[in-house]
Amino acid sequence: MPHHGDPHTLAPSGQGTVVLNIGRDVGALVIDTPASLHGHEIEVSPVSDPAVRTHAAVRARYVRSGVVWSVVIDNLPAGRYTVWQDPVTALAEVDVPGGGVAEFTWPAEVAAA
Repeated sequence: MPHHGDPHTLAPSGQGTVVLNIGRDVGALVIDTPASLHGHEIEVSPVSDPAVRTHAAVRARYVRSGVVWSVVIDNLPAGRYTVWQDPVTALAEVDVPGGGVAEFTWPAEVAAA
């Protein structure tokens, strides 16, 4: 679901250009996606409060092995999060650790709204 008017850049990020705000009780979530989702906003929310959502755009990220498409969401309080396929459809739940990074792979057969 591309959001229009959001101040996101969809330019690719280079190696070593992503800085994460993580710490004792705060973590991050990386969602690897198919290239077809480039530009889509992926939303996550605490499982306990689905109305409180955070989102980020799918972007190209250049890594040693080539290009991957992903969303990086940092500064998440440690806990269990819902990854939303669209505004009303939950896709998965992921545990985000404090001081760490959780990773989720968006199923290739699942389109985003």
